[in-house]
Amino acid sequence: MTGSRTAADRRRDSSPRRTATSWLSCLVLLVAGVGWIYLELNGGIDTFSADGISGDRPPGSSKGQNVLVIGSDSRSGDNSGLGGGTGAVGRSDTAFLLHVYADRRHAVAVSIPRDALVDIPACKVPGGRWTVPRHDVMFNGAFSVGETAEGNPACTQNTVEQLTGLRVDHTVVVDFAGFSALTTAVGGVPVCLPQEIHQRDLDPKRSTRGARIFTKGPQTVSGQRALDYVRLRHGIGDGSDLGRIKRQQAFVASLIKKVRSRGLNPTTLLPLADAATDALTVDPGLGSADRLLSFAMSMKSVDLHNTKFVTVPWRYEGARVAIVEPDADVLWALLKSDRTVDGQDAGGRGPAGTEGEKHGPASDAATGPVSGAGISIAVYNGTTVRGLAARAAGLLRSRGFTVTTTATAGSQDHTSTVIEYAPGLRDEAETTARLFAGARTTPSGTAGIQVILGSSFARNPSVAPGAPAHSAVAPAVAGGVRSADDDPCTDLSYG
Repeated sequence: MTGSRTAADRRRDSSPRRTATSWLSCLVLLVAGVGWIYLELNGGIDTFSADGISGDRPPGSSKGQNVLVIGSDSRSGDNSGLGGGTGAVGRSDTAFLLHVYADRRHAVAVSIPRDALVDIPACKVPGGRWTVPRHDVMFNGAFSVGETAEGNPACTQNTVEQLTGLRVDHTVVVDFAGFSALTTAVGGVPVCLPQEIHQRDLDPKRSTRGARIFTKGPQTVSGQRALDYVRLRHGIGDGSDLGRIKRQQAFVASLIKKVRSRGLNPTTLLPLADAATDALTVDPGLGSADRLLSFAMSMKSVDLHNTKFVTVPWRYEGARVAIVEPDADVLWALLKSDRTVDGQDAGGRGPAGTEGEKHGPASDAATGPVSGAGISIAVYNGTTVRGLAARAAGLLRSRGFTVTTTATAGSQDHTSTVIEYAPGLRDEAETTARLFAGARTTPSGTAGIQVILGSSFARNPSVAPGAPAHSAVAPAVAGGVRSADDDPCTDLSYG
């Protein structure tokens, strides 16, 4: 009968052909949706030019991946109404080097204080000119080289590579506006305050305490409030930037935990992806949606507890911060050998130097620890990098050597480190050379043993491959390690 549906009709509607057609329609819509997402993401990704990245870089490594994350407080564009610094020049408010271990189950973020005194190498500025290297200047000055609104991430990358001896695989810049959007897209980030915070705590120039911004205890922040939280410095803890770094580490840990808790599905990922691409300026190696997605997915198995946050070893030097050696070199050496801050192999094979450790090359197991007991050394800086002789002297003393002299060599154009030795001291010279990657020994008419440092040591201050890695970072550093799964209300004073 016309207009009526028979049982046969209904059976035909539920046939495999109709079901397959329905699934095909869904698949087409899904593919179209993914394509649209990729187009949207690719259209929102900003990259910086690789022309300013130094040609004199540390060697790459298959042991993990290093990502430099820079927080910019530029006042340009959408950032102008969000508080912070003044002027149109991009400035680096915070920075950390994220090392993702080769097992893709561990990661550590090492914060570098903005006031830390470092050497900034030659950097490229608009117009193509390269600057003269600068010594003992504030770390955040690298981002401002060239005085552009977008900053100079390539210069900061060059500085970090020279400081650590680690090759930076990718660099990511997050600005205020993007950070605000990102925290909103994720639905807010749980934080915790040890006390009430008022307007004057954020702006000490105010004559009155002002309105209350944060209550005491746990709360969730996003947008402008999230920015206020990570920028907060005065009126909490010791009021220092070092205390603020601890708070920023706690915030990033909480953000990671929040993203993981929401799950990986289109409903949660699309707004987060939109916000992330608007938030980021990246190196050309991450400058497309598929590369960003591939990089993000490569870290999906990193465990929250095994995601650590630490600050490079430091001490106050007047109003600035000095990086402490050899403690910092120990930290960089651990990362280079893909060991965690407590000395564990990234695959969980036990502390460095224990019998249970599975060594790579057989020579690593055979050489044993380097001991300089009874060996006297004179150290000369054969480069233009200031402080290099003192850094090497600290490394030597940590292994029991007696350092008799630190001075500048007759010429500062040495590329490789040379160990010169007097007759009868060849064995001692070869022991010394094990601490300097690529060093060569040569007999000399001078008395004793002399280490003439080359630029290879400036780029790669870690020990040579034949020398076992240090067992762990200094206790003062280890005591400040935070995990991504820590309660946000722990260590409330933050400095």
